[in-house]
Amino acid sequence: MAKTVVLYNPLSGNCTAQTVERMFSDAIRYDVTQISDYAALLNDLTEEDALILCGGDGTLNRFANEIYEMDVKCDILYLPVGTGNDFAFDVIGSKCSEAPIPVKQYLKSLPTVTVNGTSYRFLNGVGFGIDGYCCEVGDELRKKSDKSINYAMIAIKGLLFHYKPTNAKITVDGTEYCYKKVWLAPAMFGRFYGGGMMPTPGQTRDSDTVSTLVFYGSGKLKTLMIFPSIFSGKHVAHKNAVAVLTGREISVEFDSPRALQIDGETILGVTSYKAVAPQRAE
Repeated sequence: MAKTVVLYNPLSGNCTAQTVERMFSDAIRYDVTQISDYAALLNDLTEEDALILCGGDGTLNRFANEIYEMDVKCDILYLPVGTGNDFAFDVIGSKCSEAPIPVKQYLKSLPTVTVNGTSYRFLNGVGFGIDGYCCEVGDELRKKSDKSINYAMIAIKGLLFHYKPTNAKITVDGTEYCYKKVWLAPAMFGRFYGGGMMPTPGQTRDSDTVSTLVFYGSGKLKTLMIFPSIFSGKHVAHKNAVAVLTGREISVEFDSPRALQIDGETILGVTSYKAVAPQRAE
């Protein structure tokens, strides 16, 4: 008999556990924070079975990294119940879904990012700059309160008062570019990150490249004036403050350490990263 297995993250969003109880009461359910051996769990599933993952972008990222080298025979579906849900926004055009969406095809060819000698797969993007700073501050606020985090307000306060831009050296397929006063330098595989920001509007998941946005050179007030247009992709019109670079391999090096985020998961004290596009099958 075919079975349905639900993996859920009770820490995602505000209602993951309640959603699982309400929608999948007849399924076999596992808390992802308690799973230590994905291979053992997935080896028992056949082509007739279905696995449903409930969580946010970070949950989906960790799952993708755990199973990437495995031959998973069952269908893999995803119910977005996180805070930002950028993957869902990119794939189905909505941050929420009434039913789980098929995602197995999106987990097969993913780019890598190497940080401090460790490599990770990523689905949406790698944030470096004030976006990493926002995740860092958000993580600290989450430890102190269960209230929802306003990342837009964190970004505005950071731009005006707390965050200091860096100088950056960016290498794209062997060609070096240098920028001063860099506010953002993410690497993107999907179109969206950070709860709906669209830093590199031309980037698509079926391409064999990754893209980086360089937001640079401007003072606080001008940067703050341009910044909201990143949600529509219109920021790229500001050629004297914004550059988009695309290639197979992109390295970003800051002249002082900053927080970095991978699909919303924060790494502190980073000075550089390297993103490499997926190798497509011929």
